[in-house]
Amino acid sequence: MSNFKRAAVTGGSSRLNVLAPLRETQIVGSKPVLPAEILSLILDYVTVSDLVQFAQVSKRTKEMVYDDSRWVQRLRLMGCWNEAEARKRAEATWRKRAGSQGLPLEELAERVGIGVNGNATSAPEKEKPRTGSKPIFGAGWEQPSLSTDGAHEADTGHKANRNDGFDAVPLSSSTPISPSLPSKSQDPLMRLSIFSRVRSIRGQARQEYGKIHGALNIYYADAIACKDSTTAVVFRVYRDPNHQAQMLANLSRFADSDIAQGWQGRQVKLQSLVHAFETAIAREFEQALETADIDGRLRKYAHVLTTLNGGKKGVELFISNGPVIARKGELGDPIECLRIGPPGGISLNESQRFFAKLSSSFNEQVAIMDRVFPASVKAAATFVERVGKEVLSEYLSTLFDEAHRAGAEAYLTAVSGTYLQSLHMAKTLRPSKDTGDDFYESIDRIVASAFELHVDLYLNEEYLHFKRKSEAEVGDWEKQLSEQDASMQSLYMSNVNRQADKRDFLTSFKKVVMMPVNVLPTFPLSSPFGGKSATAKALVNGVNLEPSSQTPSQASTRPATPSMINGPSSGKRSATPLPEPPTTELAAKAAIMSSRLEGIRSLFSIEIALNLVHAAKAAIERAAVFHRAQSQFAEVARKQCQLIFVLLLQILGMRHMKAGFDQAVDHLTNYNPKEIQNHGHTEVKPLVTFLELVNVGDLIQQMLDVFYEQEMVATRLTDRNDFLDHAVKEKKKFEQMLDERVAAGLNKGIEVLMTEVEFVSATTQKADDFNPDAAGTASSGVMDIGPSETARKIVDIVSSHTKMLVGSTDKNMLDVFNQEVGLRTFTALCKHLKRQRISVAGSIKLISDMNHYFNYIQTLKNQNLLQYFIALRELSQIYLVDAADAKELATIIADGDRFHGIFRAEDVYEYAGRRADWLQIRPKVDRALYGYGCSVM
Repeated sequence: MSNFKRAAVTGGSSRLNVLAPLRETQIVGSKPVLPAEILSLILDYVTVSDLVQFAQVSKRTKEMVYDDSRWVQRLRLMGCWNEAEARKRAEATWRKRAGSQGLPLEELAERVGIGVNGNATSAPEKEKPRTGSKPIFGAGWEQPSLSTDGAHEADTGHKANRNDGFDAVPLSSSTPISPSLPSKSQDPLMRLSIFSRVRSIRGQARQEYGKIHGALNIYYADAIACKDSTTAVVFRVYRDPNHQAQMLANLSRFADSDIAQGWQGRQVKLQSLVHAFETAIAREFEQALETADIDGRLRKYAHVLTTLNGGKKGVELFISNGPVIARKGELGDPIECLRIGPPGGISLNESQRFFAKLSSSFNEQVAIMDRVFPASVKAAATFVERVGKEVLSEYLSTLFDEAHRAGAEAYLTAVSGTYLQSLHMAKTLRPSKDTGDDFYESIDRIVASAFELHVDLYLNEEYLHFKRKSEAEVGDWEKQLSEQDASMQSLYMSNVNRQADKRDFLTSFKKVVMMPVNVLPTFPLSSPFGGKSATAKALVNGVNLEPSSQTPSQASTRPATPSMINGPSSGKRSATPLPEPPTTELAAKAAIMSSRLEGIRSLFSIEIALNLVHAAKAAIERAAVFHRAQSQFAEVARKQCQLIFVLLLQILGMRHMKAGFDQAVDHLTNYNPKEIQNHGHTEVKPLVTFLELVNVGDLIQQMLDVFYEQEMVATRLTDRNDFLDHAVKEKKKFEQMLDERVAAGLNKGIEVLMTEVEFVSATTQKADDFNPDAAGTASSGVMDIGPSETARKIVDIVSSHTKMLVGSTDKNMLDVFNQEVGLRTFTALCKHLKRQRISVAGSIKLISDMNHYFNYIQTLKNQNLLQYFIALRELSQIYLVDAADAKELATIIADGDRFHGIFRAEDVYEYAGRRADWLQIRPKVDRALYGYGCSVM
């Protein structure tokens, strides 16, 4: 910045050189006291008048003072410098000059020391201004002509004084203002609009600042010097409150450029003057507000306050004294929502009336604000924020606190319901003239801020409330089953004399083993889907029940479930008198086991599932309100809804249904067909009841699928295609658990079914069915060629159970079940065949039985399974071969292709040993098979 140079010092002055004294004087006089950088930094803390005087010291000090960046900084502090405008003017001037001189724009910019993009570059130190009276930054050619802007010359004075910029007005604050009419350049009204005439021109920032300083400095100096605000020059020169406010606003803006030492004290004095004026105007504004002079004094003083400092004071006064804030208690009392609601609940009718009144009062006050305040004030935005904080938030906080004390259900309903009412109310609000297109978005943000402190607590409370309710529901069900089982055991064990039973243990054991126990043959066991647990408890407590007054539903001791599978008992029928409970311990235990097998279908309830689904639906619908609004709570609400759905699957699946299936499988494991008295029916009772339990489980799964589609997928709370989604993974886990439990139960059920098949085949197959000569009576010559009674029972038992799964499970599981039943039936028939003695005459009945089994297997439409029964049917042919044709029998036994590889020759040979005449034909068969015979040594 400085061009000072240090002169070289020689060893001493030579008297022979006449210029030696001059050099010594030059060295002493040209050496600066401080570096130029420090001097420039000091100038930042010097007043403008001192800067002008400092510039007159020397050419170098003038260069430092006239530095354009110094004055640009002051203009920026006042908000008067527009860099884009300055660049645009500079580029226009470069192009104009480049066209006149015929030089490229880059070369011209390099010559004048300014970049092409308008940035200053380092010019050579020896380059001088083009005219001695012009600044050194080449600003002379950037000045616009006077013909394009005549006001510029009028504001800055004579043309000869333009370079200085400060000669048009006195710099001393003690210079009095002439009471006579000022000149055009000093017109008070022109001073009010001084900032509108300031331009951003590079190289002329000092001149532009000089215009502002010349117009405002005299008022600024008086404002910080006067002791009484009423005697300030600004109030004596300007009588109109609008003019006074405009000048005070100009002085506040001008004070921002005062960076000289002591500027804090000067700004405090100026602000005290502004505050005194603002207080006086605010008093007039309040009086006009009380008299409701809207279009008169109220509007006038609102504009004065707006001119002074943006109108913030007037907006605050108007909002604070308005009906919405000042009389907010008249809009509604949140306690009324709980007072008129049901016990432990809440009524949202009162809150709806509150929001309606708030909307009406808001719209009325906004209409008045549009008439009073100018659009630049943005009064509606401030009003909306005040209403949100002081009216809406206070009302909601009080309502939620009281509702939380009343109960969880009331609190959850209050938060979700009022949020929905708030969104509806926001749509009825009237936008102001100063609001933009985002008015309703800003309203939604205000509503969201009012609920922000409560949403996290609400969502957590929603989850915990559903968890408590669901666990209580399932816990009551489990407690009911436990009490029911205890009552049943007490009932059945009430007549047991343990001492007598011990003395006659062997007799009791023999009766149980050798002959099935008749467990309460006349006990009125009705459908478990319509009974109650009152009878067992009454019997335990010693209450006599009149048989004539009991219905089948009253006689049942199992918990109630809907009648969707078997249907409820219709009509009344006479109840059989209750018999005496078993008198022996073994009989009582057998009766308890039979009762537990009967109660398999009630191990989990569809009623419990319905209650849990309805509770989850209510919780998710309440929480989903925050998700549908697409507010800042949308993602949090969505995750909480997923957690509620996951909790539903966990409680309903893992705790309720899984435990029920496990207990059902355990009951099936303890089933023993030898202890069942009546085998005349075609159903295995425990397996039938388990299949009914499977039907209930399938219905619950379908219900959850519908709930998932309607409440989760349709509302976009989850995405079924997102395999990483928590709800999707938990649903698949629930379905997998259900499939595994059903598969385990069906496996155990198949074992029970096969046990029943083996029991029926062992107890009902007569010895003369396949060996008529075994009875010792001659044949009558008439033979029944149809299947035996045992074969018919076995097919009826198996077919009745396989048909029960049709329609209640998917085809894959049904095929697996049928195939497993068929294979195990095949194994049971093979074992049964090995226990029989079959004659040639009885082989006709055996072949008929095998054809009967084959025809049933054909209905299953399983070709792989059918091959086994084809082989079994071929196997029955070996018993039809006459004893004289033993060689042909050996050929059949050795033919492996005949049995499709299912039976080996060794297996067929073993089955041939069940022939009644095997001891007679065995040597011939062995000779034909192995080529040797028996010989007695």
